[in-house]
Amino acid sequence: MRDPMPYIMLGATLLLVVAMVLMLARLIGGPSLYDRLLAVNSFGTKTVLFLCVFCFIIDRPDGIDIALLYALMNFIATIAVLKFFNYGALTVDLRDVDTAREAPDAEGPP
Repeated sequence: MRDPMPYIMLGATLLLVVAMVLMLARLIGGPSLYDRLLAVNSFGTKTVLFLCVFCFIIDRPDGIDIALLYALMNFIATIAVLKFFNYGALTVDLRDVDTAREAPDAEGPP
């Protein structure tokens, strides 16, 4: 009996590639900025999964460290882009933003 594992890995790789193509289609045709950002984040996640499966296919599991590094970079980039589009700059101190939002509520009605 033949080993079914190469076929399973090939099937997983093909499904990940199809999912990545669908995410690219969502990125191009997304109606809003947040849809496109979600597509980029999902594409990054699929890329991490693809790297893990590829490392197991070529029998080099040490490449998973690179996939984890890419996942961290994907997460940090998503947070940075959301902060930039929300506040208009990356240098905004979030403590100042929280106190500015609470100040009008604390004064009460005139």
